[in-house]
Amino acid sequence: MFQKKQYIYSETQGVCQVDNIVSLKTKRRAPMQYYVLKSVYEPQTISYIPVEGHKVELKELFSAEEAKVLEHSELAKKDLKLQDAIDFVLQREKGKDGARN
Repeated sequence: MFQKKQYIYSETQGVCQVDNIVSLKTKRRAPMQYYVLKSVYEPQTISYIPVEGHKVELKELFSAEEAKVLEHSELAKKDLKLQDAIDFVLQREKGKDGARN
């Protein structure tokens, strides 16, 4: 399970932040938990994705080392959302390095 304020990768939105985890009730079912995802690159885009049984692929962001490997891959050249995620991870890493100096 992802945590509030965690950055993750959504196959449909790219880099998102888990803004909240809420319980929503529908007429037919018992309340279900949903991730409230806010797109990093399109902040006006907010999605509600079920915590369990979602069909959208959600995964933790890769490490800076993995981003460096992916940066020049064929997959990254074809997938703009993946390119954005790589840039996001590398920029965050660059910011951490600057904070250490």
